[in-house]
Amino acid sequence: MWPRLRERFGLDPVIPHADDRTVIHDIIFDELCQGIVRDESRKLYLDVIERGNAEGADSVILGCTEIGLLVGPEHIDLRVFDSTLLHADAAIEFSIVKQTPHPRAA
Repeated sequence: MWPRLRERFGLDPVIPHADDRTVIHDIIFDELCQGIVRDESRKLYLDVIERGNAEGADSVILGCTEIGLLVGPEHIDLRVFDSTLLHADAAIEFSIVKQTPHPRAA
């Protein structure tokens, strides 16, 4: 299904089924984007993750910034990649890389 990820990086992602993607989408836009964090929704997300694990997923990508409001490593027994934290770490790393001063600044 994702030949580019498999060929270039040796990855074989497990994508949630259509019904689960609908649940994920609805929780993000109808709840998390509105500042609503519900235990029932966390359970639904964890159920989706459990199904993915049963299908062979060995880690979880939290690919939307709001998902980290609902679930995180403390809720999941798999390795978690939180895209919000990864982007923040990359921004910090980028901002502290020693830059060559502009010739006119010297």
